[in-house]
Amino acid sequence: MRHAVGRYHYARVVSDEQIPPVEPHADLPEPDNDDRADKRVPTWVIRAIVVFWLGYVTVGMVNSLWDRLSGLILLLLISLFLALAIEPGVNRLARRGWRRGSATATILFSVLLAAGVFVAAIGTLVGTQIADLLQNSDTYIVESVDRVNDAFGSSLDPQEVVDEFNRPDGAVQRFIDSQQDNVVQLSLQALNGMLQALSVLLFTYYLVADGPRLRRVILQRLRPDRQRKLLDAWELAINKTGGYLYSRALLAILSALFHWIVFQAADIQAPIPLALWVGLVSQFLPVVGTYIAGILPVLITFLDSPVKALVVLGFIVVYQQVENYFFAPRITARTMELHPAVAFGSALAGFSLLGAAGAVLALPAAAMLQAIIGEWGERHDVIDSELTAINAPGRRRAQDET
Repeated sequence: MRHAVGRYHYARVVSDEQIPPVEPHADLPEPDNDDRADKRVPTWVIRAIVVFWLGYVTVGMVNSLWDRLSGLILLLLISLFLALAIEPGVNRLARRGWRRGSATATILFSVLLAAGVFVAAIGTLVGTQIADLLQNSDTYIVESVDRVNDAFGSSLDPQEVVDEFNRPDGAVQRFIDSQQDNVVQLSLQALNGMLQALSVLLFTYYLVADGPRLRRVILQRLRPDRQRKLLDAWELAINKTGGYLYSRALLAILSALFHWIVFQAADIQAPIPLALWVGLVSQFLPVVGTYIAGILPVLITFLDSPVKALVVLGFIVVYQQVENYFFAPRITARTMELHPAVAFGSALAGFSLLGAAGAVLALPAAAMLQAIIGEWGERHDVIDSELTAINAPGRRRAQDET
C-alpha cells in the first residue's frame, strides 16, 4: 500500500510538472467596442438605399400616371392656349357691357363656325376629286400612261394598266377591299375626335368665363408682391399668345391671298378653298406646315395638267422664301419676338413630346419663356465690336465714314 501511494504521488507530481495550468483566454485580446461599431452598416448607406427605392417607386408611379393622363393633360394645354388667345377679345366685350359668359360663348362659336366652314370646304373639294377619280379612272390612267411614255420614252400599254387596275383579284382591288374593314375604326376615331374637341371647348369656356374668379382663388394664397408678379406673368402670357395668333393670322391671310391669285390665274379648280388650305396649314403647323399644305394643291392640279402642277409647286417654294425673308420678320417683330432658331428648336421639341399639337403650342410657350427670362436681371449697354455688329460690314464702314 505504501508503494502504491508513493507511485500515485509521483505520477501526480510528474503530471503537474509536465502540464502546467493554463488560464482560460489568457492570450486572447479583449474585444473592443470600436471594432464592433466598425462592422456595422453606415447609416448613409441605409439612407441611400431608401432614397433609391423611393425614387424608383415614384418614377414608376409618375410614368404610369402620365400614360393614363397624358391625353387629359394635352386637352388642358390646348384649352389653356385657346383661353389665353381669346382672353383679350372677351375683355374688350366685357368692357363694353357684355357678360363674360356670353362674350366667351360668342367668340368660341365664331371660331367653331369658321373652322367648320373651312373643313366642309376642304372636305367637299377632296370628296369631289375622289369621286371624279373613281368614275373616270380609266381616262386618268390612259392619260397618265401616255404622259409617262412621252416623258421617259417607255412603251407601256395603257389598256394593260387599265385591266390590271379593274381586275377583281388584282393588287389594287385587294387594297381597296382591305381598307373597307377600317371604316368602323375610322368612324370611332372621328367620334373620339369630336368628343375631344367638345372637351376642349368646355375647358376653354370655363377658363375664360370664370377667369377672374379663378385668378382670385389663386392670388388669395400669395403675398401682395407675389400677386403682382403672378398677374404680370399672366398678362405676359396673354399678350404673347395673342401676338402669336395675330401674327399667324396675318401671314395666313397674305399667303391665302397670293396663292388665290396664282391659282385663279392658272385656272385651277376650287382656287379659294385651296388658297385657304395653303395659308392656314402653312402658318399654324410649324416647320413642316408648308410641305403638307403644298401636297394637296399639287396633286389636284397634277390630275388636270402636270405643267400647272409644276407652276403651283414652283410658286409655293418661291413664296415661302419671300415670306421667310420679307413678310415674317416684319410681322413677328411687332407681335412675337422669337429667334428663328428658338422657334425651330421649340417646334421640334413640342412635336417630339406631344405631336402636332405640341408643335403648335411650343411657339407661344417659347415666346413666353423667352420674355420671362428677358425680364430677369439688369441690362447694360453692349460695347462696340465687330463680333457684336448687326449691320453688314460694308454698310458699317459707310456709316463710320460719314
